[in-house]
Amino acid sequence: MTAIEATTGEPRSVELAVGGMTCGACAARVERKLNRLDGVTASVNFATEKALIQTNLPVERLVAVVEQTGYTAEEVRRAAPAETADDPVRPLWRRLVVALLAGAPLADLSITLALVPSLRFAGWQWVLLALTLPVVTWCAWPFHRKAIADARHGGSSMDTLVSLGIIAASCWSLYTVFGQSAHEEADSVWGLLLRPGGSIYLDVAAGVTIFVLAGRLFEAKAKRSAGNALRALAELGARDVAVLGEDGSERRVPVDELRAGDRFVVRPGETVATDGVVEDGRCSIDASAMTGESIPVEVARGGEVAGGTVALGGRIVVRASRVGAETQLARLVELVQRAQHEKAAVQRLADRIAGVFVPVVVGLAVLTLVVWLLAGGTETESVSAALAVLIIACPCALGLATPTALMVASGRGAQLGVFIKGQQALESARAIDTVVFDKTGTLTSGRVSVVDLHAVDGVPRETLLRLAGAVEDASEHVIGAAITKLARRELGELPPVEDFAGLPGLGARGVVGGHEVVVGSPRLIEARLPGPLAESVSRWETLGRTAVVVARDGEVAGGFALADTARASAKGAVAELHRLGLRTVMLTGDNRATAKAVAAELGIGEVAAEVLPAGKAEAIEKLQAEGRVVAMVGDGVNDAPALARADLGLAMVTGTDVALGAADLVLVRTELSVVPCAIRLARATLRTIRGNLVWAFGYNVAALPLAALGVLNPLIAGAAMALSSLFVVSNSLRLRRFRPE
Repeated sequence: MTAIEATTGEPRSVELAVGGMTCGACAARVERKLNRLDGVTASVNFATEKALIQTNLPVERLVAVVEQTGYTAEEVRRAAPAETADDPVRPLWRRLVVALLAGAPLADLSITLALVPSLRFAGWQWVLLALTLPVVTWCAWPFHRKAIADARHGGSSMDTLVSLGIIAASCWSLYTVFGQSAHEEADSVWGLLLRPGGSIYLDVAAGVTIFVLAGRLFEAKAKRSAGNALRALAELGARDVAVLGEDGSERRVPVDELRAGDRFVVRPGETVATDGVVEDGRCSIDASAMTGESIPVEVARGGEVAGGTVALGGRIVVRASRVGAETQLARLVELVQRAQHEKAAVQRLADRIAGVFVPVVVGLAVLTLVVWLLAGGTETESVSAALAVLIIACPCALGLATPTALMVASGRGAQLGVFIKGQQALESARAIDTVVFDKTGTLTSGRVSVVDLHAVDGVPRETLLRLAGAVEDASEHVIGAAITKLARRELGELPPVEDFAGLPGLGARGVVGGHEVVVGSPRLIEARLPGPLAESVSRWETLGRTAVVVARDGEVAGGFALADTARASAKGAVAELHRLGLRTVMLTGDNRATAKAVAAELGIGEVAAEVLPAGKAEAIEKLQAEGRVVAMVGDGVNDAPALARADLGLAMVTGTDVALGAADLVLVRTELSVVPCAIRLARATLRTIRGNLVWAFGYNVAALPLAALGVLNPLIAGAAMALSSLFVVSNSLRLRRFRPE
């Protein structure tokens, strides 16, 4: 065993970024090579261009194997990926534009001259050649380059078939044009069609190039957005931090220089740089992005804070406990990466088919040529039959089957409020039987508002609103803002407050119109609550609402109930899902009482409350282990691992970039009625894609034997290939008429 092959101890997880893969067959080949190594279990995802490996071999050995297979590889570090300057979309777009500019006149001219030989003019061969060469050389070069690389390593891919088809059609056309009499004319149109010597296939070569380039462009755009969720996670964190020195002085340093044990300052409005424990101060922390809690959390000395949360009020000093890859934010990155990667399993059947299809077709073309020659066929007849096999097998329809349906469905979905991000979003749509909802920001608005009010006897409603609204107008807390908003809406202007003071973790006090007013937690004056108000407070808390009481000059004046209210469309959407026969579950980081109250209001029977971000993904896994096919609807950073883990992830467009990046479907409208519509559209799109694929494969299965027998010459094979593509496109266009029931 060489030094580089030496094991490095216990098996560990390694992730490699694999470059140069162009189809599922490439992913299958890399996975096969890696799994042949002792002590290696590898899964390669073509969509994300990543290989997830469990091994005790050094990374250098793994990279060497991938490179020996004909691809590039480098280890992925556990940080969100940076934007890459090597964008594949732009060069593909340039090649496609050139191919279209040359291919359109080429198609018109070559078909016209093939069908009506009398229109051939002096030098027409050179015009066709001038239009064809840029398309079949420069525009098609990515296919040729990949086919050459595959051949060097004894493999093949769809690029092999595409490249051979383009080269064969071009070479045979050049032979037809220049190798035979340029003035030879057919006796009739049928004679021209059926006699290979009179056929020109340059437009077929250009057409193959254009169709496949268009498919690759669509695919590249989808891949470019694959890392957006992880980049958004990185951007969620702080860029720099104010570190406290031993002498109490502050210095701002990049967050990467922060070390465990360092003390740093967080001021109102700033993002907490990393996980830590509060050593001094008190403030409200908006942790909704990380925990799903709709109401800010009060933290004081000894309390824990997580990196990525935001301080709303007050100054705190935090001692860093976890930094870098150990933080909660970094663990979320890893959860999303792993959950996305494991979706590769649904693609393995397609990868195996792609790996077998190409060599079978190439072998059939060669066999056709040999059999025809041995059977006494002429050179022209033999080459024509072999060429027909290659051309009719070129995967134009296969390449169009998915992207055309997705493009049409995406356009129609945008009109209906749904954005479909890729085929993987649709794989499980047909079998979805459980829909899991996040609560905060999804089923609810994500904003706290006053939902009930109780004024004690002798205190008018207007007086209670005026006193509480005036005091809370000077507060920075979201609860105070909700009370002030209601007071201004009903009363207009509010009186000024004097001697305002915040009561950290409890409420606020001030003087309004000569009266001392206290607004805050029932704990402030619990012993003095009148019976009816005490009953209201108890009922509010049972329903999971936040209770706030108001006292004037030491006498209780009334109270407010605040809650994150349900979206108006939520109840109808849940009922519609039940009519579709789907099971609904609420999954939230909020407290159990609040979650059960919202679930009861909306008709959701199952609730999992007080669930941490990692726990949400585990809850999805548990449902899947029970045999459920799960759709997850969410909007926050804390939902991202669950969205990625679910069979179908749906994110609200008002959610965080992280959730949008991890989801499979994005709900463009905020009405939850879009959810059942999205599932119906996903199912309809998947049915269309499967119909397209059945046609494309069926067409090849039926047409290949006819081509091998010489029944189809290359021109008819090219026309049949075009008709197959036309069928796939027209079938996909039917999705424009999709209507939600």
